[in-house]
Amino acid sequence: MASNISAKLRAGVTTASADETRALAAELAAALPPEATLALHGDLGVGKTTFVQGLARAFGVTDTVTSPTFTIFTLHRGPLRTLVHLDAYRLESAAQLDALMLEDFLTPPYCLAVEWPGNVAAWLPREALHLDLGIAPDERHTVCLR
Repeated sequence: MASNISAKLRAGVTTASADETRALAAELAAALPPEATLALHGDLGVGKTTFVQGLARAFGVTDTVTSPTFTIFTLHRGPLRTLVHLDAYRLESAAQLDALMLEDFLTPPYCLAVEWPGNVAAWLPREALHLDLGIAPDERHTVCLR
């Protein structure tokens, strides 16, 4: 991953709008290796899906990106790579992912973005990038790379 976006995210970034959050995600997308897993940590409403929308836009995805809470995961195929958007909120363990056969969809190049990664922590690859998303006291959103 490019060191400038990495350093920027490690220091923490505050965004004032959903468009700024999407632009930050697009900047990160441009620096990701061909196969990447992003673990998006944060409470409801902190901008996890908005962040994934920015990734999708950067990958050339034109379909609408919404949270796959009830479908568990959604595939978004773009001309640059496939975005696999997983929402683990309703999963109780990593073992439940085996039944979904998600690995079948992780064909290079891809980006796997996981909301609620704590529910499937044992399943995530060691090299996954962990991002903490939150809301600052002034209501702006924050993104920080662990």
